[in-house]
Amino acid sequence: MEQIDISEGFDMHDYRHGLKLIREDRETKQLENRADEFACPACGKPFDRLFVSEKRTNTFSDPGTAFCIARTDEKTLLLTH
Repeated sequence: MEQIDISEGFDMHDYRHGLKLIREDRETKQLENRADEFACPACGKPFDRLFVSEKRTNTFSDPGTAFCIARTDEKTLLLTH
């Protein structure tokens, strides 16, 4: 299983072969990790969903599961497990 590398930022196109786009708007994307192909950049474990945001602020309701947060210079990534 390949771990998502955020050391030089995050570009979803580098991982598109294993991520399914669920929803996208101007500043956010929600993706599904198909068949647990990738590991979380924060904890190294497989994740279910990935929320990517370029917004300065975000509000989340209770995801109902464990989650990790990772940050690049331009984006915030929230990964649910």
